[in-house]
Amino acid sequence: MRTFLNGRFENTAFCLLAPDGKTRLSRSHRSPTHIFGGGLVDSLGEIAKKYQTKGEASEAAVPDFPTFSLGLNVSSADQRVIVLITGTEEELKGARKELPALSNDPDVIGKFHYDFETDSKTWTKALTGDKSTSRIKIIVPDEYGQSGKVVKSFPLDTKTEDLKKALLEANEAFAKTTEKKNYSTHVKEGRRQGIKWTMPMEFGEDRDGDGKIDHRGR
Repeated sequence: MRTFLNGRFENTAFCLLAPDGKTRLSRSHRSPTHIFGGGLVDSLGEIAKKYQTKGEASEAAVPDFPTFSLGLNVSSADQRVIVLITGTEEELKGARKELPALSNDPDVIGKFHYDFETDSKTWTKALTGDKSTSRIKIIVPDEYGQSGKVVKSFPLDTKTEDLKKALLEANEAFAKTTEKKNYSTHVKEGRRQGIKWTMPMEFGEDRDGDGKIDHRGR
């Protein structure tokens, strides 16, 4: 992040990169609006024309979190249902081939988070409900992403249309029963409850670029 912000480390950074993950296609700054202003959509469209999709979009890989705890936490923050796929390495290999058709479905894409896990120890303690393995579980996260509830559980070979129906039903129910979070109220209550989340990267910003995180206030 420092390389994009002239040596500084801040909590947001933005830059468009080419498919090689290295070539910069835009200047870098704190956010898209700092670079494109109100012309973001048109600018993205012009750049995208130079990089046409290769292959079928419906075959794009299913996003996967590095850990279930992170996936649950992010799902709670985004207020999304998370889909946990469990099984052996071989079983998950097959699931990764079958699920893209569902995750990239126009009615489904962008509405859910996903996580693939082979070790049951990484998720059983955080969940209530079905804890059997080799399953596809639809999970609703709690307010702060510390735990989750399995609302539906399916075998890995469940038909795509059945999974789609269950996912959309779960998403609709979650949206109807979950109040949109207010950031300041949410953070205040989390502090009151003593809830903390530790990331591998040190919390804070280095606004002056001296290489050290600035710890100001709380």
